[in-house]
Amino acid sequence: MKTIITSIGLFLAFECFSQKHTITKVWETDTVLAIPESVLPDFKNELLYVSLIDGEGWANDGKGGVAILSTNGQIVNSNWITGLNAPKGLGRIGNLLYVADNDEVVVVNTDRHAVQEKIHIKGAKRLNDIAVDSRSKAVFVADSKTGRIWRIVDYRPELYLDSIKGANGLKFVKGNLFFANGKTLMKADAGKQLSRVAELPSGIDGIEPVGNGDFLVTAWSGFVYYVFSNGQFEILLDTRMEKKNAADLGFDPHKRIIYVPSFNGKTVAAYQLR
Repeated sequence: MKTIITSIGLFLAFECFSQKHTITKVWETDTVLAIPESVLPDFKNELLYVSLIDGEGWANDGKGGVAILSTNGQIVNSNWITGLNAPKGLGRIGNLLYVADNDEVVVVNTDRHAVQEKIHIKGAKRLNDIAVDSRSKAVFVADSKTGRIWRIVDYRPELYLDSIKGANGLKFVKGNLFFANGKTLMKADAGKQLSRVAELPSGIDGIEPVGNGDFLVTAWSGFVYYVFSNGQFEILLDTRMEKKNAADLGFDPHKRIIYVPSFNGKTVAAYQLR
């Protein structure tokens, strides 16, 4: 969830770059989802986990939860997990679903359909996106308020990166942690050496790898970008006129389907990437 900051220069640069990719809407739910923020696909079971804020963006009000959709857009259970606050980013290792929820990471056992653990992170204010390293069973979570990225192993959080302005979208890919630093897509290698991947016109929300070194990136204001490994980008979607946001997306790299939660639009939509 991020506020748009427009860069005219970057838009002009984009206009000079030939569009190579497009997306086509496959389906969209009715406007019945209670502020969906993040979508995480479960490919094996053909399901989508969707975090629902259902209240103020950062309130500790107990209204939030997690819904389950099918990958064809049917609502399986809109109240699968309840009693959370303002859940956002999602990550999964095995049967454990990790949910960023303000100042803690909630661990949901997907077999038992219940909260198993809550990991409080001291000093955290606005935990936002989550990424996982399945090999080491590490969970990364970004705190957008304090500009920190935490790493959790065996339920114990440790500070991983600090002074990351606008820390948000996270994705762990082949030993590297990709993250949002405001409008900048960054990479931290295994030694925590930082490098810039791309600069975008709007604050970054969600990040998903395409599988070839490129990325799909959302901006909460309503944009979906295709970001090339060389830093160039294309605008795939702009839903601002529809008063829909583009929050933390999910992606199926095999079918090339993008799942976009519209936050205040109260829908999830699927798009075919071409």
